[in-house]
Amino acid sequence: MAGRISALEPQKRSRDRVNVYLDGEFAFGLADVEAVRLRVGEELSDAEIANLKATDELKQAHEKSLDFLTYRPRSEAELRRYLRKRQFSAPVVDEVLERLKRAALVNDETFAGFWVENRTRFRPRGRRALVHELRQKGVPAPIIAATLATYDEEEAAERCAHQQAQRLTRLPPQQFQKRLSQRLARRGFPYEIIRDIVARYSSPDSNNITESEEY
Repeated sequence: MAGRISALEPQKRSRDRVNVYLDGEFAFGLADVEAVRLRVGEELSDAEIANLKATDELKQAHEKSLDFLTYRPRSEAELRRYLRKRQFSAPVVDEVLERLKRAALVNDETFAGFWVENRTRFRPRGRRALVHELRQKGVPAPIIAATLATYDEEEAAERCAHQQAQRLTRLPPQQFQKRLSQRLARRGFPYEIIRDIVARYSSPDSNNITESEEY
């Protein structure tokens, strides 16, 4: 693998990357900020090439992680799965995660709080559903328990019922109550809470269906 650099050419699809040729043959790709240190005619040993590749892989993994975090916060497990799916080595994934955690860009406690708050505001869920979702995201059980320790499930169910009831106002009373019960159940709310809320929404003309600034 060791050899003399015969050419350094910008990649056509990624202008910020450079193809490195050794002895007339393509050898590997490299970020331009790393390639700028190289010179045509320079000899590279196996150890130097391995170091260049490792540095480049770490940089790529870090940049991919930052892009992935742009859309919304992620749990550590989500980010780990994302990087492994893109064929980054386990040591590189571990190193990137450590860097992001030190920079407070990945934190399971923060992520769990964000997830629950976002669900509560826009798509309320029962405690059971939230536990299931956070487990799927790879959040550890102790963090889930701590995050949901003060979760007001009845308030979330009321918020959900208010949102759903406005979409069902034209249904006959019996069908209205059945549909409302089903939708609350699909959001993971327990039977006791659903029963009490649906009883209050006894008909599509119920005052509970009027617009409210609170919701």
